[in-house]
Amino acid sequence: MSSFDISSIHAFLPCATPDAWVEAALEAQDVLLIDHANCEKKAASTALNLLYRYTDDFALLDKLSRLAREEMLHFERVIALMKRRGIAYRPLSASRYAARLHQSIRRGEPGRRVDTLIVGALIEARSCERFAKLAPHLDEELGTFYASLLKSESRHFRDYLALARKANGGASIDARVAHFLAIEQELIESPDNELRFHSGPPGGT
Repeated sequence: MSSFDISSIHAFLPCATPDAWVEAALEAQDVLLIDHANCEKKAASTALNLLYRYTDDFALLDKLSRLAREEMLHFERVIALMKRRGIAYRPLSASRYAARLHQSIRRGEPGRRVDTLIVGALIEARSCERFAKLAPHLDEELGTFYASLLKSESRHFRDYLALARKANGGASIDARVAHFLAIEQELIESPDNELRFHSGPPGGT
């Protein structure tokens, strides 16, 4: 498995994934893989939507076109793995995680662009942290796959954050980052009644 250093991810995120979530995920790996596939599709879709919305930024167009392709490659790898394991790709409801983060995105520009990119950075960072947290406890095939995703997820996090800073015209984005980190911590630490890749620990009602 990869020993890729994600210390910058740990330094950025407001909290670690609770052990109770890891335990629940290991007991429901079929659900985890289905939702992982969904997350890869959503990540590609988000990048493509930004490409259509913001055509004035060549750095954004370049980085997010590459990101979208990479996310779809990850999707293909997840569904291939599901097929080998006999896991049907059945419908799953979405978790509250991304929807709640997106509720706090400002509506006017450039705030909307800045906030959307910050949320993208946060989602990629949390995905990276969870892949690293799960990998040592999984079978060799799945653990190696998850460890192999750390480098790309970490790069996606850095790209989104750099684009957010650029979109803010060089002014600090620290206050907005802190705003979303506080929401993210509450989502990660408070219980959810259904396991999803970005859900909180089990125990919701």
